[in-house]
Parts: sequence; structure tokens; C-alpha cells
Amino acid sequence: MEPGRALDLGCGTGTTVLWLAQQGWTAVGVDFSSLAIESARRKADWTSGAMFVEGDVTRLDELEVDGPFDLVLDVGCFHGVPVRRRDAYVRQAAGVTRPGARMMIFAFGARWRWLGSTRTREPEIRRRFGQAFEIERVTLGREPSGAAWFFLRRH
Repeated sequence: MEPGRALDLGCGTGTTVLWLAQQGWTAVGVDFSSLAIESARRKADWTSGAMFVEGDVTRLDELEVDGPFDLVLDVGCFHGVPVRRRDAYVRQAAGVTRPGARMMIFAFGARWRWLGSTRTREPEIRRRFGQAFEIERVTLGREPSGAAWFFLRRH
């Protein structure tokens, strides 16, 4: 995939955003943790093409995170979004991606529980994302048990 514009939802301290920027991408990371965003911004001092925004991934339009993006990454964010906000997450992700854009979601599955997290299974991904995205493939993970990568493409 040629470098373009990337969005990392739940970017934490920005490791993936910085790597993408070093590969030629213009990358934006969003996370609700002010400490994580502060750390990411410090690490990005000498990296052009990386930007970080503190806020709620289910409210990208309020954060002025403007698309269109060619790639959206989510490594462990979606399954931490409260169930009642997950449709908003999908609407926001769809709203900032161009047709044909790719989205990659790593989510913990059926055997994993963590305070504030609800497990994510393939049927939920298909149901919630199906109108805006096509699921191209699902790759099951080994650690933690029940985890999976979901590879989607924007309609």
C-alpha cells in the first residue's frame, strides 16, 4: 500500500503513528488519555507528518479530525468502547474514510475480559460495520486467546 493519510484510533503513546510517519504517511493519532497524548507529542518532536489529538474516538467530528483517510488502524480500541457508543464509533470511522480505504482492527475476543472492556466477536464486526465497510478477511490471533485482526475496506 502506498503511503497516504492514516488515522490511528486509540493511538496510546503514538508508536504506530510515528512509524507510519517515518514510512512517508501523514498520520493522525487519537486517544482519550491526556498522558498518552502528551507522551506521543514529546516523542514526535523530530518527526514530521505525525499529529496527535486528545479526545473521544466516537466523536471525531467534534475533534476536527478531518478526512479523508486512506488507512484507519485500531489496535485494541474498539473492544474498549462502551457497547452503547460502538455505532457512533463506526459512523465516525466511516465519515473520515474515503471509498476504498482500508481499516484494520485488532480486537480481543470471546475469552478475554478486562475492566471496562466488552469482548468483540466477528458477528458484531459484520453487523456494525457492514453498511459502510466490507470485511475482506479475519485472521485469528493466538495471544490473547480469542483475539483477531479484522481487515475491512470502505464501500
